Amino acid sequence: MAVKHRFLVVMIVASVWLASCEKAPPPPPAPKAPAPPIVVTPPVNEQMKRLAEEVYVYAYPLVLMDVMKQVATAKTPVNTFAHKRSVPEPTSSDTVNPNADMLLSVAWLDLAKEPVILSVPDTHGRYYLFSARDGWTNVFSSLGKRVTGTDKANFAIVGPHWKGTLPPGVEEVKAPTEMVLITGQTQVNGKADYAAVNKLQDEYKLTPLSRFTKGGARAKAGSSAPAPSIRVDVKTAPAEQVAKMDARTFFSRFATLLPANPPAKEDAAMVEKMKKLGIVPGEPFDPGKLDPPALHGIDEAPKGTQDAMTAAAKGTGGAEIRNGWTFHLDLGRYGVNYGKRAFVAWMGLEAQAPEDEIAMSTRLDGAGKPLDGAARYVVHFDNGKAPPADGLWSITAYNDKQLFAPNALDRHALGDRDKLKPNADGSIDIYVQDANPGGDNESNWLPAPKGPFHLVLRVYAPKQDVLTGRWTPPPVKRVT
Repeated sequence: MAVKHRFLVVMIVASVWLASCEKAPPPPPAPKAPAPPIVVTPPVNEQMKRLAEEVYVYAYPLVLMDVMKQVATAKTPVNTFAHKRSVPEPTSSDTVNPNADMLLSVAWLDLAKEPVILSVPDTHGRYYLFSARDGWTNVFSSLGKRVTGTDKANFAIVGPHWKGTLPPGVEEVKAPTEMVLITGQTQVNGKADYAAVNKLQDEYKLTPLSRFTKGGARAKAGSSAPAPSIRVDVKTAPAEQVAKMDARTFFSRFATLLPANPPAKEDAAMVEKMKKLGIVPGEPFDPGKLDPPALHGIDEAPKGTQDAMTAAAKGTGGAEIRNGWTFHLDLGRYGVNYGKRAFVAWMGLEAQAPEDEIAMSTRLDGAGKPLDGAARYVVHFDNGKAPPADGLWSITAYNDKQLFAPNALDRHALGDRDKLKPNADGSIDIYVQDANPGGDNESNWLPAPKGPFHLVLRVYAPKQDVLTGRWTPPPVKRVT
């Protein structure tokens, strides 16, 4: 009996031990992560997208100008000139296609409170130009030798909403917008002439009307309103800043700018399209009332338009092309050609009115081959066929980075102010090459950069033959 009892105990212990040796049941499966929500992209309302793209193109210059002003006035206050005191050196990369003929004086005006008086000294016949652009990039006034002469003068730049009386002897210049960009150019004849031009620049004054009537044009320098204290991105190019804006940001900024910078009368059809898009002047853009397809169409408009401008940059942009030279005869005032206006602004071309300046550029010789400093070229003007100008003209050479290149004469441009030696028949040859042609030809030598380069022919105050296209620049002829 005891044996049986012990056997039963052993069997029970063994069964418990065997049971303990069996695998533990697997843990319950971990709960599955919830499936990501299915995002259904709404269809695009193509009609709304096209409408938004049209308005974007129309609005682009105004928004870009506002960003440019914000960046510039973070460094130099409004109603204050920023002067370039010298022509850029070859070591400088601050400015592409720098101008060797003029020293620049640039200012952003704010006409919201009152007019600003531009005072200029007697330049004693020296060519100068103050070109005034409105917030839409249109040139609305040209002041200087061609239009107003070179005597001492005062001009009141007056905003669209101002009403009042100007002091005697002050000429009114009506601006269509409260935002105005003034670009001044003063003729400079080489480094030895810098001091004389700098003295004139110091006499260019911008004075708010209230201060002008109290203290005349002798207002203290730097007395303008300080630069805004808001954080401004001064490193990113304005065009890049605009490109990063989404539709709501872009159209909201546009809407807030409209009261001070009203559309022109000829923009009536575009104003109606703005209303259809839901843009109300002075109010943030609120697309909340739109259905998803319409909103999606609007959201796609900025990128679609930016892509279109990038593609257009690979073409000629509607330019004239003659003998390898590319130029425009219709910049500066655009009317209802909103596409060209936006494209020129996007390209960063601060175009003058045609009657003030025509700039022609070429990277090709007369046979259509790229210009290269390893070859020698001649630009030949028949007798009496030099660029017809009431101001002046010049040809400037730039390297493949659109900058001046060092050369032995420190010469980057040649034109009618230089002592060009004519040929026996009265014609003029300009030698464009890397090596000095030597002898009497040195006076007509425009040093060419090594490697690829391009030329820009600038005609200031061009005559009617240029403006109407009757005069054509000669080809750049390769001689070796």
